[in-house]
Amino acid sequence: MARPASNNFPLEMTPMTIETSFDSNYRKVLVAARRARQIQSGSAALVPSHSTKACRIAQDEISAGKISYVKIEGPVVKPLVEDRGTPILAV
Repeated sequence: MARPASNNFPLEMTPMTIETSFDSNYRKVLVAARRARQIQSGSAALVPSHSTKACRIAQDEISAGKISYVKIEGPVVKPLVEDRGTPILAV
């Protein structure tokens, strides 16, 4: 059985979609960075590349359409923080 993502939204009830196109350059960079970390950890490249650098290989995979990402269609749940910490006062 899957663990709940939070107290209010169980994992089974959170709708998700698999996206193949990027809605912003920021998301494209995030996906490329995560894929580059996977390649650095030993994952095989999905396309042939002239480069040996993980970032460039990830960019080549995205350009070839081999990379997709999962988008969760639910509200963002922020954890409640009891202690706010010590405020920093600007002088």
